[in-house]
Amino acid sequence: MPRFALVMAAAVTLLTACTSTPPAQVPAPAQSSSTPPPAEQVYVSIGDSYATGYGPSGSTESFAQIVAKESGLKLINLACNGATSADLATKPACGPDAGGKTQLDAALEALRGKKAALVTVVIGGNDLTPCALVPDPLDCATRTVAGIQTNVAGTLTELREVAPDVKIVGLTYPDVFLGAWVNPSFPNGKNLAQVSVTMFQDFNTKIAAQYGRFGAKFADVTDSTGGYGALSELTQDPKYGQIPASVAKVCALTYFCDRTDVHPTPAGHQAIAEAVTAASR
Repeated sequence: MPRFALVMAAAVTLLTACTSTPPAQVPAPAQSSSTPPPAEQVYVSIGDSYATGYGPSGSTESFAQIVAKESGLKLINLACNGATSADLATKPACGPDAGGKTQLDAALEALRGKKAALVTVVIGGNDLTPCALVPDPLDCATRTVAGIQTNVAGTLTELREVAPDVKIVGLTYPDVFLGAWVNPSFPNGKNLAQVSVTMFQDFNTKIAAQYGRFGAKFADVTDSTGGYGALSELTQDPKYGQIPASVAKVCALTYFCDRTDVHPTPAGHQAIAEAVTAASR
C-alpha cells in the first residue's frame, strides 16, 4: 500500500476511536424506600412544677424544655405542678403523654417503647416547703428528707429495672429560702436564711447518695446557683442594697424575694438547664 494510503488509514482509525460512543453508565442501585428512618431519641421528664415551667405570671419555658431543645431530644414531660415525692407513684401524671397513668408508670411505658437518651427527676421541694413555716424548720426537714429518700429510691428502682443503661439525672433546687433575708413576709427571715443553708446541704447530700446508688447523676442546683456561699460575703443589689451575694443571686433566679414564690425566673430555668447538661455529660 502506498505511504499516503497508510497514513490516511491510520488517521481514520484514530478518529474513529476518539469519536466512538462511550459505554453506557450503569445506574446506581436505588435506595430502598422501605428503609425506616432512625428512631427519634426521647427525653423523659418527671417531677414537679420546676419541670413544667409554672410561675406566678403563668408558665414559662422550663429547664426541661431548654434541655430538650439544646440536645435535640423529643421531650416527654410528665411532671405535675405541686407534686411530692410520694405522688410520683400514686397520682396521675400531667401533660399530653400521661395517658391516665401515674408519672412513674407513664415514664416506664415511655422507656419500654421508645429510644430514651435521658431521664430527669426533680422532686422533693413540695415535701420540704411546709418546713419553712414551722418553729423548728431544721428538725422538720430532717424528718421529711427520710421520706423523700424512700420515695426516690422506689422510683429509681423501677426506672433501672426497665432501662438499666439510660442516663438519669436527679436534680435539686436553688435555696429559695435565702430570699427570706429580704422578704418582709418573714419577720425572722435572716434566721430562716441561715438555717436554710444547713437544711439544703443535708437534703442534697442525702438525695445525691440515693441517685448514686442507682448509677444516676446528680445536678446540685443549690451549689451551681451559689447557695453555699458565706452569708458574710456581701454585694450591692440594685433593689435591696447591700445583702449577701447568695441572697442576691437567688433573688435574680427565683421569685421568692419579692413575691414569696419558689419558682424560677427565666434566668433561673436557664441556670438549672445548664446544671443538668453539665451533670449529664
